[in-house]
Order: sequence, then C-alpha cells, then structure tokens
Amino acid sequence: MHMTQRDGALDLLKWLALLSMVLDHLRYVGYSIDLLYVPGRLAFPWFCLAMAANLSRTRTVTTDGQWRYLGWLLLFSALSEIPYRMYIPDPATLNVLPTLALGLLVARGWQHRTLQSRLLAAVALLLAALFPERLMFGFFGVLLPLAMLLVIRRPWYFSLFPGLVCLAANQWQVLYYAGRLGNSAAIPSIATCLIAPWLGLLLLRHVKGLQPPPMRRWAYALYPAHFLVLLALRQLIA
Repeated sequence: MHMTQRDGALDLLKWLALLSMVLDHLRYVGYSIDLLYVPGRLAFPWFCLAMAANLSRTRTVTTDGQWRYLGWLLLFSALSEIPYRMYIPDPATLNVLPTLALGLLVARGWQHRTLQSRLLAAVALLLAALFPERLMFGFFGVLLPLAMLLVIRRPWYFSLFPGLVCLAANQWQVLYYAGRLGNSAAIPSIATCLIAPWLGLLLLRHVKGLQPPPMRRWAYALYPAHFLVLLALRQLIA
C-alpha cells in the first residue's frame, strides 16, 4: 500500500523501523550485545503504526488493494520463514509477517464494517487466540495495528493505550522479572515499549520537509534479505 503523493515522514518511519529491526537482530550475529534489545523494541510498533497510517488514508473500501496488501504480506511470510529459521537460534515462533497479516485483517475489520471484513477479522482474532505461542508478539501483537489506528488522529496522550498493548505484546512479565534480577536492558525496554507509539506519532506529525527514499513493494524483500546478510556476516566472523 502506498500513496500517490509520498509522505516523507511515513517513509522515514519505515526506514527507522527497519533500522531498529536490524539492530535488534544484530544480537544474534555472534557477540553478546544485549542492549540492542532496547532500540529493537521500536521496530514492531513502528511497522504497526506505518500500517495504521496507510489504513487511515484509505477512507473507502478498496477490496483489490486489501487483498493485494494481504497477499504481499503472506507471500513474504512464506519466503522469509527459512532465512528466519536459519539465522535466529531455536526460534519459538513464526517470523513477524504472519502477525502483521493478522493485524491487518483485524484493523480492516474495524475500519470497514462489511460482512467479509468482519468475518476475516473474527478469523484472525480466533487464530491469534488459539495459537499465540506460534505468533511473534502473540495475541496482543495482532491487536497492535488496530490500537495504533484508534489513536492515530487523537491527541498525543492517547498513545499510552497502544504503548500498553505494545508492552503486553513484548511479554511484560518477563521484562519485569528480568528487571528485578538486575538485567540492564529490561527497564529501558519497558520504557521503550510504552513510548514507542508516542515517538512514532511525534515523527509523523512534526517531521516535515524530509524526502527519504520511498519504501515501495520492493521493500518487502528487505525482510528475508537482511536475515541472509546477517547470516553471512555471522559466518564471516565465526
């Protein structure tokens, strides 16, 4: 999904989300860099916010566009799974794109009150409720795009709501327990989850005049590609 007139702030948000994701995954390249987990907490909420920003600009039901967007997510979900499992040690979940695909269906079901959209949203919620352990960021991760959509045009303090959803998606109990044990990354990670939606909204509303390279459909390929690049880097330094 992209607009005829590019939104430079939105493209910048996507690039920063990608950078945050790469920094997070650098933790598995062969060195112990636990603090990279902190900026990594920005990636998923910012991708969800970018999705919500695109949806908020689509006021009318565009069935073809909806299926096309979902189709790209599902295609690259499948293409990314092998590179993801090759790079991430002992992954417990699928890669992040299935979570985003289900989140898209939930957000569209709320936005467009057609029978088809509502049924797809219900199926997405059911899958997320039945198999949260197989989805990266679990059930609350599927809800995060909708949470972002609900506050995207509201005052900044409403961003605390998706911040709480983001924290729940990042297993706040585990982070809290790690913080009590003195883990240096846990407390900053909790804070990052809470403020990530606000930071993203701040960027979208107040960063003007920048025109970074537009992220179009080719950018889906960056997700599986970055796993392969990091895998090659790990082999090089091993």
